[in-house]
Amino acid sequence: MGNVDMQFEFEEKSRIFAIHTQRSSYVFGINERDRLQHLYWGEPVTIDDCAPLLRGRSHSSFDAEVDMEAEEYSFWGGVNYDEPSLKVRMPDGVRDLLAGYVRHEIREEDGRQTLVIVLKDRVYPLEAHLLYRVIPEYDLIERSARIVNTGGDDIVLESVQSAAWSLPDLRDYRLTHVTGKWSGEFQLRRNVLSEGKKVLESRRGFTDSHANPWFAVDEGQATETDGRVWFGALAWSGNWKITAEKTVFNHVRVTGGINDFDSEWVLGAGESFDAPWFVGGYTAGGFGGMSRNLHQYQHAYVLPSSEPRKVLYNSWEATYFNVNAADQMALAERAARMGVELFVVDDGWFGQRNNDRAGLGDWYVNKEKFPNGLGELIGKVHKLGMEFGIWVEPEAVNPDSDLYRAHPDWVYHFETRPRTELRNQLLLNISKPEVKAYILQFMTELLQNHRIKFIKWDMNRTVTEPGMKDHPLHRQKELWIRHVRSLYEIWAELRRRFPHVEFETCAGGGARIDLGIFRYADQSWPSDNTDAFDRLSIQEGFSYTYAPRMMTCWVTESPTGMNKRNVSLKYRFHSAMMGTLGIGSNLNEWSDELIEQSGEFIRQYKAIRPLVQFGRQYRLADLQHKGVTAVQYVDEAGTDSAVFAFLHSQRLGEPLPRLRLQGLQADRAYAIEGLPGSWSGRALMNIGIELPLRGDFDSLLYRVTAVE
Repeated sequence: MGNVDMQFEFEEKSRIFAIHTQRSSYVFGINERDRLQHLYWGEPVTIDDCAPLLRGRSHSSFDAEVDMEAEEYSFWGGVNYDEPSLKVRMPDGVRDLLAGYVRHEIREEDGRQTLVIVLKDRVYPLEAHLLYRVIPEYDLIERSARIVNTGGDDIVLESVQSAAWSLPDLRDYRLTHVTGKWSGEFQLRRNVLSEGKKVLESRRGFTDSHANPWFAVDEGQATETDGRVWFGALAWSGNWKITAEKTVFNHVRVTGGINDFDSEWVLGAGESFDAPWFVGGYTAGGFGGMSRNLHQYQHAYVLPSSEPRKVLYNSWEATYFNVNAADQMALAERAARMGVELFVVDDGWFGQRNNDRAGLGDWYVNKEKFPNGLGELIGKVHKLGMEFGIWVEPEAVNPDSDLYRAHPDWVYHFETRPRTELRNQLLLNISKPEVKAYILQFMTELLQNHRIKFIKWDMNRTVTEPGMKDHPLHRQKELWIRHVRSLYEIWAELRRRFPHVEFETCAGGGARIDLGIFRYADQSWPSDNTDAFDRLSIQEGFSYTYAPRMMTCWVTESPTGMNKRNVSLKYRFHSAMMGTLGIGSNLNEWSDELIEQSGEFIRQYKAIRPLVQFGRQYRLADLQHKGVTAVQYVDEAGTDSAVFAFLHSQRLGEPLPRLRLQGLQADRAYAIEGLPGSWSGRALMNIGIELPLRGDFDSLLYRVTAVE
């Protein structure tokens, strides 16, 4: 097999594979032990350039095979002591894997051309199929692993990782990632990697807000605009783990996939197990180049819809659980006056849901709150020219509910342990066929019987007491994987039945945001913290991996209920306009003047929405040290742009930096809406413009367009 495609290349004599994108090469070979050895990842090279790198390395009897540190997909066995990609237990108790290359081919997987490399154990009927797909225009490679049991007995998978990414020899290795907590998600962190392991993970049952499954590594000097960056993002919405391991021989490999903590999967005869996809990339364009490649990839390959996200109003902070038809219709009238396109009723519309202690799981319309059913409100909303959306939390249940009283064994639990309640909730075992059927039934009835355009799917419960009633004892540790797979199956079926319905993922703020859920969700809720200033850092961290269109941002009251900070309406709108714009205030208490002012901001947002939601985002990060944050959105041609700038506070005598733009055409002339004169793109990008921000919590929006 020779050069099979421009993207995939194999040279038979040297037994080396090369995967090419427009601006990078990824190279690995088959060594003398028939193991796959990673050779190179970076700027474009040829197979001949890399041929001398395919060789064994040894240091001592204690480090007899140093080249195994760069194994393309590592197996636990032999003298391999690094983080394994695959660890299994054979039917006879053997826990050692010796798998070597047997063949490769190009297949069609999900309508995409896929390089499949088959590795097989030398004794046991176990194969590992390594899958590679290329996104050449964005310099990305999607990787996964399919583990196949070709024998007649069960094999236990103790750890199945999606991929191992070997990095080139660098002087230093700096890891960029995010951390956080409820109300403070997506906070950026940078750490120099020394010898040992840095583990990013979740063990809570979903993606988690304490960390997010992506990484970036550079040499310690990359900036927003320049420098080599290697990065990856995992498409999995359950327990996950990413391990960055640096050895004493200065080799770094990043392994990622499903978390192996408390996790096993019994692979039956003839069965296969697919690891989640793990996309990785390389750029010489700094962290900004990384983000823009990921954003465009999500638009083109991940998200289920290419529709622009609507301006929405959510009634949660206006009414909380005190939902009723009259108040909701009054809110809808004022929302429509502002130019809102989607009206969303949040928690409290169903069952005996008068607080968070009861009713969850009883998905019927509360007749006291809606005596004429939801149809009356939905009809009013549509008459006002808006679409209708509604909140659900199908995976959890209150003990004080008809559902739990009828089916107490539907929740995860251990028979000899108390059932921990978090937010007065227990978690349903959605992998049980009857539970899955119940969720699909009530969701189908809800969507069939009402003109609903939008579902906000919430999940406010981590996994505790992970026991599955009626599931085999030796397969109890499959719970973590089964929950996520069942969730995906439910969402996929709902999207098949109701292709017109849009979905938002929400989980105690930003605790279920990843490339796995975004194959079904149109947008996400990144944090319950809607303070406009706090949101700037949350939205910045979010933007390192995920596109602005995938992030819902609300304008709420000032001072905020979170921290009592008081900021202007302009500042609140500008902060929320940097993603999918939403309004969450109690409009029944807003003056006509506030409604009118908000309507003008919404009109401004609609004018720039194509730029914000589909354009290329530039974080003008060099401004942050002066207390200024600025973000720019540019169309593909570089002729139309929207710029937001925010001043935290001003110091007397301390000048603000000039605002230098990016992504424009150097030789074109540009006008800035509201300012006299014109500027060349060259001047705007190199000299910049003066910032007229003053005082505390000031902001501006500039529309920058090319002129003839």
